[in-house]
Amino acid sequence: MPTSYMSKCFVWFSWVLFFFNVGLAEDPYVYFDWTISYITASPLGVKQQVIGVQGQFPGPILNVTTNWNVVVNVKNNLDEPFLFTWNGIQHRKNSWQDGVTGTNCPIPAGWNWTYQFQVKDQIGSFFYFPSLSFQRAGGGYGGIVVNNREVIPVPFAKPDGDITLFISDWYIKSHKELREQIESGVGLGAPDGILFNGFGPYRYDNTLVPDGISYQIINVEPGKTYRLRVHNVGISTSLNFRIQNHNLLLVETEGSYTVQQNYTNMDIHVGQSYSFLVTMDQNASSDYYIVASPRFVNSSSWTKANGVAILHYSNSLGPASGPLPDPPNEYDTFFSMNQARSIRWNVSAGAARPNPQGSFKYGQITVTDVYVILNRPPELIDGKWHTTLNGISYLAPSTPLKLAQQFNIPGVFKLDFPNRFMNRPSKLDTSIINGTYRGFMEIIFQNNDTTVQSYHLDGYAFFVVGMDYGVWTENSRSTYNKWDGVARCTTQVFPGAWTAILVPLDNSGMWNLRAQNLDSWYLGQEVYLSVVNPEVDKDEVALPDNTIYCGALSSLQKDQAHRVNFSGASSSCAIQIKRILAALVIAVLGIRFR
Repeated sequence: MPTSYMSKCFVWFSWVLFFFNVGLAEDPYVYFDWTISYITASPLGVKQQVIGVQGQFPGPILNVTTNWNVVVNVKNNLDEPFLFTWNGIQHRKNSWQDGVTGTNCPIPAGWNWTYQFQVKDQIGSFFYFPSLSFQRAGGGYGGIVVNNREVIPVPFAKPDGDITLFISDWYIKSHKELREQIESGVGLGAPDGILFNGFGPYRYDNTLVPDGISYQIINVEPGKTYRLRVHNVGISTSLNFRIQNHNLLLVETEGSYTVQQNYTNMDIHVGQSYSFLVTMDQNASSDYYIVASPRFVNSSSWTKANGVAILHYSNSLGPASGPLPDPPNEYDTFFSMNQARSIRWNVSAGAARPNPQGSFKYGQITVTDVYVILNRPPELIDGKWHTTLNGISYLAPSTPLKLAQQFNIPGVFKLDFPNRFMNRPSKLDTSIINGTYRGFMEIIFQNNDTTVQSYHLDGYAFFVVGMDYGVWTENSRSTYNKWDGVARCTTQVFPGAWTAILVPLDNSGMWNLRAQNLDSWYLGQEVYLSVVNPEVDKDEVALPDNTIYCGALSSLQKDQAHRVNFSGASSSCAIQIKRILAALVIAVLGIRFR
């Protein structure tokens, strides 16, 4: 279908939906049309192939408001299958849009697919990224901003500006080379650099940073306050974020407003997102460094791995110079843990937030299931390198779990994931957690690896209630925060330590629980949580019309070469408009004859 036709179709489609939404006061729809392709960039001064979204690296910001319906048409112009996952978006009762191998067949090269989901009862800072084949190491990520509805007050004065910062470790090797390296048992090693929004470091040290590298400049006005949304979208490196001579007032993390506290720096682990208010209260005698430096590393090969951007006041008198602001003491092993424990949920903020079983007092709810999930470093299983959770390395079936569940296909997975580490040889398996709908699950992550690991649960915000060094025991519950533990979707687990979370299982679907560290995830550290409402047959969103079929259901797949209209389905634009007009007429007649 010609591009000109597509453009006209999209315009008419948007206008029809606009009037439909206005007339019936429904939640608005917003539309994005994204092409995923390889582009050439030089983040560290060396030309390399990266994954761009609409020709951009990083990709565009998805800026929406609570309860809006989001439609994203994705055209895959890569040379391999592709999926987006929406880190932190809960997809209420709609895991069909989650964009991971357990819920979706990959979008083949040259095909397109349309995601459609609602950011239901959410606010905050999140990001999207490719979920397949180590592709996040090549880019393809971008930000998600979910704003409050106007009727819900924000617990701080409106900032003068809103700035998104992506910080990440970066390698000059392609994502394909890196995944082969991981498969062969060779670790990632030190990154070639740390990026800010896809840019390399400012040349703060001529001996460490080569000339000719483009760097990020953040332009600000003196006296004004800005909201900085900072995401660690990297592969496996925890990063310490700080701004020279400026305080960071923490106000939100991954959809939860926090108790407002000042920090001079913040450890941001892989997959985590934070919002800070930063006031430009300095005298601007020069520009200021913005720094992201590696944490929990002790090798001299990491000395060049500092990300440095520039904060530029409009009245600045000169460039930044001198040493970078000091990082935390690397030998103070409790610094980062104590900092994490200090982050508290703002229980008085009037915003969308988890409300398990109709009570915000999560500490008074009876736990129905307990899982102690232990991870270990990579090991050989059947002659190949794998990582495990409770001795199981996840084996992705050819038929996505959610589709197998929908069509009652036997033998694809087993609802038998162990709730403790089993003292037996590690194995590959498609073993799933059988969650109890409206249950209250306690999960303890026990990190037996030598590096910090982060874990993420799709579909939910969970309460981080405890963490400590050593081995978790039943007595560890006495240390839990049962009142204002922050609700978020990604938590860190320090080496030789544990982290405990509580999850209200009120979102039916098939949900991915995974390591955010890309090397650990790629080698098998993930499991799925099945949550089925036994009382309501249609509790979940129905199977999408544009579902891609694969594996045991491949015979259901129709040719999608012509699927270039915005709906992502085979019907034409005209048919879509007719359907909406018909719905509009029915709705209006329904109102008229009440």
